[in-house]
Amino acid sequence: MRHPFQEAFNIRRHEIIPVFLAVFYFFCVLTALMVLRPAREALGMQGGIDAVRWLFIGTAVITLAINPVFGWLVSRLPRRLFITATYLFFSFTLLVFYSLMTLTPEVIGVTTGQVFYVWFSVFNLFVTMVFWALMADRFSFDQGKRFFGLIAVGGTLGAIFGPWLAGRLAEPIGTPALLLVSAGFLVLALIAAWVLTGLQPHNPAERKDPEDPPAVDEHERIGGSAWEGFRAVFNSRYLMGIAAYVVILAIMATFIYFTRLHMVAAMEDSTDLRTTLFARIDLITQVATLVMQALVAGHLMKRLGVSLTLALLPLTAALGFIGLAIVGSFAALVVLEASFRAVQRALMRPARETLFTVTTREEKYKAKAFIDTFVYRAGDVVGAQTEGLLARLGMGLTAIATVAVPLALVWAGLALWLGKSQRQKAIAASPMIQGTRGEPRHDIP
Repeated sequence: MRHPFQEAFNIRRHEIIPVFLAVFYFFCVLTALMVLRPAREALGMQGGIDAVRWLFIGTAVITLAINPVFGWLVSRLPRRLFITATYLFFSFTLLVFYSLMTLTPEVIGVTTGQVFYVWFSVFNLFVTMVFWALMADRFSFDQGKRFFGLIAVGGTLGAIFGPWLAGRLAEPIGTPALLLVSAGFLVLALIAAWVLTGLQPHNPAERKDPEDPPAVDEHERIGGSAWEGFRAVFNSRYLMGIAAYVVILAIMATFIYFTRLHMVAAMEDSTDLRTTLFARIDLITQVATLVMQALVAGHLMKRLGVSLTLALLPLTAALGFIGLAIVGSFAALVVLEASFRAVQRALMRPARETLFTVTTREEKYKAKAFIDTFVYRAGDVVGAQTEGLLARLGMGLTAIATVAVPLALVWAGLALWLGKSQRQKAIAASPMIQGTRGEPRHDIP
């Protein structure tokens, strides 16, 4: 007889420990990020909102420059080692910023804040990209549909715990010390990644069921070119579709982001008060995400399928921008951002990550890195410049909604196409998938 926990989360006994490790891993990653995020927002605004748009361009350029370096690491090193190199590099840079803030506090100013803003944006993209790439490599297509929503709960808990921890520690140990706290959680995440990969089958003969995770030799190098991620995206309609989905996601998120900046700037002049407002918005968003994950995320992707789950976020965005254009208040913005982020993190992100479970290992790490870093930031730049143009024309929230709503409809159509393409790839890879009792099963819900 299965335990109620196993029934609730549709999980088998031998899958409990790997899923728990994945939840803990994501918890540590998001805690490391969210301990620092409110300060990033306030520091970035010191040069004005127009300067933030240029910081988006700077972030896109840096991510483009780092991608071939990451691709080289993926080509030359076994999986565990390139993940280790990535996490230790960002831990080291945290120590560098800590040293600057404590040993030379006089250099801290607008420029330093902007450098930190760009660095944090790159840090955020790469550590989460590596996490989800490993999840797509560690779990099978079926497991991804069953577990990615549950695993995302770990990230949400970390996103709630991080700001709470920052609030508790900032005064007694000082803000610079939060960088050390962040580095510590990155190291914990790395340890979880090592243990998690150690539990993955290393020999194809170890797989008892087609729904078990793929076998991976931890000493094997993925190989290929450092630039393979770029080429793979442009040579595959499927990967191009994912990239287009991500671009529109980034544009929508950027519209919401700059609307928030404008409203907060109009409400408060103090950096500390702005940090407090940003932290409160983040907290509301994370709580809404956690509630959605607890109530519906666990079984929604399995019941609706990837296509409809991916299409929920475009629908949320369209309705939210219509409501914001009509009401135009800060409260309406908070509702839009909380609902958008909740659907994005609780439902869309796990569904989007399952798209990579049917790709090659090289595509999981290299093409995914290109899409989740540079392509995402390119979407940020497009969104920021479009919003800036509309703002300079004095067209306000109605104009943003006029652009956002038709774009959301295109986005929804793309979501449906991606889900259909994923099913076709999964069936092509395994035309006769075995059911849990051994009988042939041709359907992939």
